[in-house]
Amino acid sequence: MQAGTAQAAQRIGVPREIFPGEKRVATVPEVVEKLIKLGFTVAVESGAGDAANFSDEAYRAVGAEIVQGAAALWAGADIVFKVAVPTSAEVGLLREGSTLIGFIWPAQNPELMQQLAAKKVTVLAIDALPRQLSRAQKMDALTSQAGVAGYRAVIEAANAFGRFFNGQITAAGKVPPAKVFIAGAGVAGLAAIGTAAGLGAIVRANDTRAEVADQVKSLGGEFVKVDYEEEGSGGGGYAKVMSEGFQQAQREMYAQQAREVDIIITTALIPGKPAPKLITAEMVKSMKPGSVIVDMAAERGGNCELTEPGQAVVKHGVTIIGYADLNSRLAKQSSTLYATNLFRLTEELCKTKDGVINVNMEDDAIRGLTVVKSGEITWPAPPLKQAAAPAPKPAAAPVAEKKGGHGHGSSAPLPAKTLAIIFAVAALAFWFIGAYAPAAFLGHFTVFVLACFIGYMVVWNVTPALHTPLMSVTNAISSIIAIGALVQILPPEAGTGARPDALIRWLAFAGIILTAVNMFGGFSVTRRMLAMFRK
Repeated sequence: MQAGTAQAAQRIGVPREIFPGEKRVATVPEVVEKLIKLGFTVAVESGAGDAANFSDEAYRAVGAEIVQGAAALWAGADIVFKVAVPTSAEVGLLREGSTLIGFIWPAQNPELMQQLAAKKVTVLAIDALPRQLSRAQKMDALTSQAGVAGYRAVIEAANAFGRFFNGQITAAGKVPPAKVFIAGAGVAGLAAIGTAAGLGAIVRANDTRAEVADQVKSLGGEFVKVDYEEEGSGGGGYAKVMSEGFQQAQREMYAQQAREVDIIITTALIPGKPAPKLITAEMVKSMKPGSVIVDMAAERGGNCELTEPGQAVVKHGVTIIGYADLNSRLAKQSSTLYATNLFRLTEELCKTKDGVINVNMEDDAIRGLTVVKSGEITWPAPPLKQAAAPAPKPAAAPVAEKKGGHGHGSSAPLPAKTLAIIFAVAALAFWFIGAYAPAAFLGHFTVFVLACFIGYMVVWNVTPALHTPLMSVTNAISSIIAIGALVQILPPEAGTGARPDALIRWLAFAGIILTAVNMFGGFSVTRRMLAMFRK
């Protein structure tokens, strides 16, 4: 769009999903409001949100137009939001020059890519988002949907399992906790670990990426390590294909877990490849009767040899769940998260908030998403540019140590001559005070000087990182000064007739005010610091 040229707001169309079993919808009423604030108009096909419990009236109430029929919806949309991969019939409904945003899986659907290019449209595949970009996380639909699927996998397992997940002791007897093993600790696996641990099960997990061990433990699981050293991190947050030696050691570990646990949840997938077979038929036979396997990779062939995609079957006394629609079984939650992902993407495409998107191919995130641009196939995107390594900092000059080895800071010790002059001046001041000051004052002054010296030395020798907590506590404790000030400001005792000087009383009053600030400030800082260490 050229500068100074106004362009009409674009229309976002949300069709009803026709893929068998797909209950999700690409946007929800609360997100429609936000899209309209960005300047777009929104049209929703009648019944698009029914399966996810979003009625036409709910969309209409927030400003969306309800369109009857898919043909009218697609024909009038400048931008189409989709969930499932479009069918050939849906591609035929696309208007030339329009933009399609949704799941495409370009590596697995080369024929679909050719059909889309022939329609002269622009296609943004949400599954092609460069996930290694930190700012892309808000648009990462794969992550949001995997989290929902991991949660639902545990719910399906609990439904098929014949016992409680948590251990219980009842009058009728003791119920041991269920043992759950999760193969793969990606987003879906971690969601499953958190859910199973929350239900009280004993959770174990394994992943080829060693760095996820801490995440597994933080969610209440036990990381089971394969007795074979090999790094399994791949690009884009996925695992890589491991060597035959590692796979053999992994199979031995899986065989042992299959004999011990009650539930196995598998999540292992590698982009563009069939799901690796992790659970063999022999492992299934070794499991206890009544055990459950939830194969989250069933759509790509499954991680278990006996999985039947889309079905829940019982083989060798083990229930094997191969549902490919786990997200649709939580359609309202999945749709809300997905709609938010698309809204964040729309924000990036429409930074001017004028209802017109700009597919900026100079933007790394947008370039990665764009698989077809105005009829030209642009997938795969070029590798991301690696950020230049920061220039090494110049070595700091060595700091001279203080004599005696207990100094604090980097300043050099005072010269002997200067130190002698300071002591001489201090001694002269003490002689003058001792010669002319009252005896009572001299005693108080000596205590004051010693207190300053001791306090200075105590604080000076404390590690700098502890200065804030130290000062906050000492500020609160040192408010004993308020007692001395109150003694000076209170009325004299009966019969003595002695009253402090007016100047002393005003100084005492000022001391009380400053001490109150010191006291409450010290306690406030202490409380805030302690709150940092609380969950």
